[in-house]
Amino acid sequence: MRIALGSDHAGFDLKTELAEHLSDAGHDVIDLGTDSTEPVDYPDYAAAVAREVVHGPAERGIIVCGSGAGASIAANKITGARSAVVHDHYTAHQAVEHDDMNVLALGARIIGETAAKEIVDAFIGAEFSNEERHVRRLRKVVELDRNRG
Repeated sequence: MRIALGSDHAGFDLKTELAEHLSDAGHDVIDLGTDSTEPVDYPDYAAAVAREVVHGPAERGIIVCGSGAGASIAANKITGARSAVVHDHYTAHQAVEHDDMNVLALGARIIGETAAKEIVDAFIGAEFSNEERHVRRLRKVVELDRNRG
């Protein structure tokens, strides 16, 4: 799977670990930065990842900032991106299976490396269920996104 990966300075170290983890698992990682712990603005990287997912070639995206919140908010401003802050295994797969989440946001100051890798694996391994109720709800979400509320 092609996975776009980005972070701000607070998420740089965890992003680096996740890039290696994903590459070792055979995924094609598109690292969109940042490239150090020097302060940068998370919206720039979150938007870049979301655009890579929405417009290709990435199939999924992962963004890492201090809490995950700011990056998720920024990613959701890109029409077609569906991002959530996730810090547990269940939500990582459920948000894909029920809500077709395509951009995972993680908080590097909230969770450790082991938990982050488990969450990423659950996110990458999940597929949208295509159950009628989830398709119906997703259509409503997409319409809200298209019309900006």
